[in-house]
Amino acid sequence: MTALVHDDLFLDHDTGRHPECAERLVAIRRHLEVKGLWSACRAVRPRAATVDELAAVHDRAYVAHVGAVAAAGGGRLDADTVLSGGSFEAAVHAAGALLVAVDELASGRETNALCLVRPPGHHATPTGGMGFCLFNNVAVAARNILDRGLGKRVLIVDWDVHHGNGTQDAFYEEPRVLYFSTHRYPFYPGTGARAESGAGAGRGTTINRPLPASTSREEFLRIFEEVLRGPAREFAPDWVLISAGFDAHREDPLGEFCLESEDYGTLTRKVLELAGATARGRVISALEGGYNLRCLAESVASHLAALLGGRAGAGGRACDERP
Repeated sequence: MTALVHDDLFLDHDTGRHPECAERLVAIRRHLEVKGLWSACRAVRPRAATVDELAAVHDRAYVAHVGAVAAAGGGRLDADTVLSGGSFEAAVHAAGALLVAVDELASGRETNALCLVRPPGHHATPTGGMGFCLFNNVAVAARNILDRGLGKRVLIVDWDVHHGNGTQDAFYEEPRVLYFSTHRYPFYPGTGARAESGAGAGRGTTINRPLPASTSREEFLRIFEEVLRGPAREFAPDWVLISAGFDAHREDPLGEFCLESEDYGTLTRKVLELAGATARGRVISALEGGYNLRCLAESVASHLAALLGGRAGAGGRACDERP
């Protein structure tokens, strides 16, 4: 079974009238339940990441600042990034959800996990939040894997329509983390040019594939597979993490890109193929973007069905892999 890490605590991150809203998780859960996918997973509760675990990626002063803003009732980190009184607890549990998933996979209880969390994380840099993101959930998990000696090489696959500048910053000089991003370019946040490929000991371990808005879904999938079967496989990761944004969907109001809901199942199967070859199948996926509620829910369903391998639990009832 796939570990599904989730908690209603994530709904307490109240952003008001904002694209990154609690209704995103409500819509996802409702659709997964209707499709029989929610019950096909093993539910796992997250825990709060500790300050030390967050500080492996983020400055302690920044972590304290987020806590103080939330404790004061909320505010903004920038024009796009809203905090409420419940945002700090939601954010530390979002990061902690991935740490729980790391433990699940390290113990062998599960092979893969989906973390349905918010706030998202891949824009959060070591020194600050932006782009709806408070703490970099995937980066915290990758650093935890390395620091605990659970793996030697971590691949982070980021298929969100926006470049994960925060994740890139966290590992730009880290040779043990390969960061691979497909994203619309030029576009927010302005980073992710192909020439951005790492520095120092990490030179070559950042792979950006910036794509224009006119890119076809066929070309997107071809480029994605080209990297996974080439440099990503050569890197031979023993863990694979996915920054699973679903805003590259052609109907997303913020991304306006090229993918269909079913393409996320295809992307997932390509990642699973690589993970099966080098990482004993270990894949942890974390929700990032996606702002058309219907398309988001359908795309997550395609993604989760692929993680489940087309099976719906012990009864052997086949999952419906259609969105």
